[in-house]
Amino acid sequence: MSQLGIDHALTVPPPTAVRSPTASRLVRRALTVAPLLLIGAWAAADWPSMRDGAARLAAADPGWLLAAAFFTCLSWVVAALIRQGALPERLPPGLLLASQFAAGAANHVLPASLGAHAVTLRFLQRQGIPTGRATASLALYSLVKPVAKTLVLLVFLLAFPGLLRLGELVPDGRTMALVAGAVLTLLALTALLLTAVRPLRRPVLSLLRTALTDARVLHTRPSRVLALWGGAAATPLVQGSVIATVGFSLGLPLSWAQVVLALLLSSTAVGAVPAPGGIGPVDAALVFTMAAFGAPVGLATATVIAYRVLTVWVPLLPGALVLSALVQRKVL
Repeated sequence: MSQLGIDHALTVPPPTAVRSPTASRLVRRALTVAPLLLIGAWAAADWPSMRDGAARLAAADPGWLLAAAFFTCLSWVVAALIRQGALPERLPPGLLLASQFAAGAANHVLPASLGAHAVTLRFLQRQGIPTGRATASLALYSLVKPVAKTLVLLVFLLAFPGLLRLGELVPDGRTMALVAGAVLTLLALTALLLTAVRPLRRPVLSLLRTALTDARVLHTRPSRVLALWGGAAATPLVQGSVIATVGFSLGLPLSWAQVVLALLLSSTAVGAVPAPGGIGPVDAALVFTMAAFGAPVGLATATVIAYRVLTVWVPLLPGALVLSALVQRKVL
């Protein structure tokens, strides 16, 4: 090759390669659109309930509905407070609140709070929390909430002894034996699984040690104890306040204490059923319990339907948009 050909080869830049979107970018785009698609499919499947609840809310008292909207917004603040209380590190308050608002949308699509836990786990990982410690905080969150709810239920039963005339709501000995047997069976199967499957033993024990260490550290800090346990105790009170104010807007003839106690009893009885956001079994039990307290069945049903529209359907689209925005900005 001549010197001129060599110089030309050195000066001519190679052709620019066409860059294709990376796999992670495609996955992120899919995750951005997925919440909206899931919500659209769910709205099409549950359109009659949404339409009926919206019609009832349109005829309700606006003052009580405004109070219900306030308690609905307060529920996201309380959720963020509990999440912060389950971790020693300080999380950014604005992003934490936004993540819990988005987690609410995901929680109503997947059962057993899996959607909310998945969103929160991703948020904590993005904040630099190791996966093991983030998972331990979710476990602590899931443990504290039912314990605090049970304590609140006991306080209500002691504070309002006149509400104890529950009749057929009180489970008989056979039902209690079945529940105890199911719990013991679950514990035995878990122990057997950990004993038989050795690869599971090490990560489970590591997670348990991490959770115990973090729990011990958290309970030496009064601010974290107040956020964790105070928020967990406030959760059923705030949720019950939403139901009560929605019921008052429709003319429900029950007191605030009766509505909150009905929620505590129904969610404790069937709250372990893995339905999305507790929808279905808890709703039926809540209607049955309010009817046992003296509310007309039709009005109790209307209250629960309107409550679900206000707390699920109204914030669902904004929550999905926030979820997509957080994914797009790599907060999740």
